[in-house]
Amino acid sequence: MADQLTTTTTLPPAIQTYYDRVLLKRALPYLIHEKFAQEKPVPKGTGSQIKFRKYNALSLPTTPLQEGVTPDAEDMSKTDIFANLQQWGGVLKITDMVQFISPDSVVTEAAELQGEQAGETLDEICRDTLLGSASVYYANAVANRASIITAPSTNDFDRIERALRAALAKYHTRMITASTGVGTTPIAPCFWVITHTDTILNIRGLTGFTPVQEYPKQQETIDGEYGALGNFRFVATTKSDIQADSGGTAVTNTLKYTTADTNCDVYRSIILAKDAYGRIPLNGESLNFYVQERGQGEDILRQRTKLGWKSTRCYRILNDSNMFIYEHGVSA
Repeated sequence: MADQLTTTTTLPPAIQTYYDRVLLKRALPYLIHEKFAQEKPVPKGTGSQIKFRKYNALSLPTTPLQEGVTPDAEDMSKTDIFANLQQWGGVLKITDMVQFISPDSVVTEAAELQGEQAGETLDEICRDTLLGSASVYYANAVANRASIITAPSTNDFDRIERALRAALAKYHTRMITASTGVGTTPIAPCFWVITHTDTILNIRGLTGFTPVQEYPKQQETIDGEYGALGNFRFVATTKSDIQADSGGTAVTNTLKYTTADTNCDVYRSIILAKDAYGRIPLNGESLNFYVQERGQGEDILRQRTKLGWKSTRCYRILNDSNMFIYEHGVSA
């Protein structure tokens, strides 16, 4: 006989609500790569696939009209992008003896651990989707990853911004105006940059960088944000991707590396304009937590408590020209 699932219909609502809060509290801080997505929930009962559609720009009629002659009509064209829902989840089983003899609230601790697991899992899946972008810029405009021997520079960001502007990419944020507070700096509308925490040292050293503590409106910052440079705002996470020993041979001890006396590590920062990618959850099933109490299902001796989480969603790059994967080294 299959295990029985305890849901809000059998688990007291107050207990379910408490564990939902525990799970989400731990999951949400890890979802940094989702923060800048276009949200497109899928209603239940409409299938597992979602279609994004955009209409392509019309050609420009640069030839003058002829008197009395109606020009030929032109066709509208569209681009369809498809995404398919998938599920992820995890389960823990806790025996009655553990709960009897442990001085800790084991079920609550388990829920917190699963919150971390859920958050990190979904964040990594989103990150890996974004890293599939074909828009890649190698530090100092070198030809490939194996040639990278430099840390981030203002020149690199200038070139990336130029490419985003050429693609008509839109900013994520509105202008933050300067306040009357001492030492505050106006922050321009920006593209978001997700970097590894190791990169903070180099970004802070760039000319024109404004640390987050000098923003005029602190309430408009997000978790992990550490500053701005021109039209870029930076947020850091340890979950940003690193390709160990995959760069070029830098001057000894100038760039970080994983294995001594080898090539430098390459860090893959993600630069995002508006609507670069989508987050597609199934309505009501984006992230749920379940508790199956002792005695449920085949557990006639009330020996096991089961806890689990499940998420039904997917991620999709929508406009590859509205983002860049910026590959670079960092200072040792």
